[in-house]
Amino acid sequence: MTDPITLEIFKNKLISIAEEMGINLQKTAYSPNIKERKDFSCAIFDSSGSLISQAAHIPVHLGSMSESVKSAIKNVEFEEGDMVILNDPFRGGTHLPDITVIAPVFYREKLLFFIANRAHHADVGGISAGSMPLSTSIFQEGIIIPPVKLVKKGEINREILEFIKSNVRTPKEREGDFFAQISANITGIRRLNELISRYTEDTVIEYVNALNDYSEKMMRNKISQIPDGDYSFTDYIEDDGAGNRDIKISVDIKIKGSDAVVDFSNSSPQTKGSLNAVRAITLSAVYYVFRSLLDSDDIPVNEGCFRPIEVITKKGTVVDCTYPHGVSAGNVETSQRIVDVVLGALSQAIPEEVPAASQGTMNNVTIGGINPDTGKPFTYYETIGGGMGGFAGGDGESGIQSHMTNTMNTPIEALEFEFPLMVHQYNLRKNSGGKGLFRGGDGIVREIEVLCESEVTVISERRKIPPYGLFGGEPGEVGENIVILKGKKIKEGGKFHRKLKKGDSLIIKTPGGGGYGKAI
Repeated sequence: MTDPITLEIFKNKLISIAEEMGINLQKTAYSPNIKERKDFSCAIFDSSGSLISQAAHIPVHLGSMSESVKSAIKNVEFEEGDMVILNDPFRGGTHLPDITVIAPVFYREKLLFFIANRAHHADVGGISAGSMPLSTSIFQEGIIIPPVKLVKKGEINREILEFIKSNVRTPKEREGDFFAQISANITGIRRLNELISRYTEDTVIEYVNALNDYSEKMMRNKISQIPDGDYSFTDYIEDDGAGNRDIKISVDIKIKGSDAVVDFSNSSPQTKGSLNAVRAITLSAVYYVFRSLLDSDDIPVNEGCFRPIEVITKKGTVVDCTYPHGVSAGNVETSQRIVDVVLGALSQAIPEEVPAASQGTMNNVTIGGINPDTGKPFTYYETIGGGMGGFAGGDGESGIQSHMTNTMNTPIEALEFEFPLMVHQYNLRKNSGGKGLFRGGDGIVREIEVLCESEVTVISERRKIPPYGLFGGEPGEVGENIVILKGKKIKEGGKFHRKLKKGDSLIIKTPGGGGYGKAI
């Protein structure tokens, strides 16, 4: 029988291993996107690929990484000292810039666990710098990496590494980030072996199973507090960047006892542009919402949390697309809308526990060109925060990343040091949050001047359809994208790609959050 005090110790030990992996990854990474923005995640899995523990990193990574580990297990025979990489969205990945590095954990020649980390690489090839293009096929988005060994028995597979470097714009940066990911996994392997040596293999596995059972019990207890019934909600992706508009994301949630069935079958068919999400993304968004309903942050996130939740998707829809459709923006934008509709449906059942819509976009910006100081290509990638929705307990937060992203910003000093770019504005967008008894948070204004000829791609949402308010609260302000060409301001759509000359600027105004309750 497990001891509750020891259970708490194991919970924190396992979380701390994932957290230490993340610190190692951040401190040794080469790119600003990883070392400054912390666009990475680390987690621990059992021998079948099910999630055991994670650090508080990126929700869209963590809820889907198990699919990558399971794909690697299925496709590769692991030996001690191996590490497998993959980014293929149709084999467990999310979108191509997110590259996962997976390592087995052997103890006395027995495979017991896997550890993995996923990091967003600022360029993996494709038709535009930063590998977040307005694509119509995955082949336009960058190099596709199936499960393959980057490290074999402790030795880096130089042939694979050189092959990848030859297909990206910034090979030195990619190599440095791969080494950081490898280093993080080495840390995780070492710490797990120390844990097993101290407590024995049987004890560690016993408490891993007990933690899963505990998390399942807590999730079932929470779901049982939601009134039984059927709850539906529909919202829309504004456009896919390829001419298709008002792409429906629709959910039907059935709560019965301690079980939840979340059905997206009525969502729109997969679309021509890159706003398609693979099933792993949809699972990740649903799991995030239900985990956020739990009253305590102390409940560990693992496979047990997900056992009471059945997610139904229809193959060939925008929430479960098929190969070789474009997916680069599904990971960042469609994931946010999936969260919006699941929260919208649950607001009907538990109104005091669900906020109004947050900004509903990650405001993806990629800028690339040839750095005049080095003569070499550069790629800058950023997601920009906005307003969170008001809720029954107060106003929404302003200028913050929300829901499926949990990254930092790139500090102005780091941005201007690393890239031929200059920031002219970075401030809150006053009064952009929706009015209500509790206001939505305000968005952000960020203006960047390019100091050399560059190409810019912006993929954003909530430029036409505002973040919804709840229970009489007003919607938040929609965002705006503006370019300044030779001093002339030109308003762009939510998704665009264009060339900029030296001295041109890009202005991103992000959406505010929706208001909650009718203003008195």
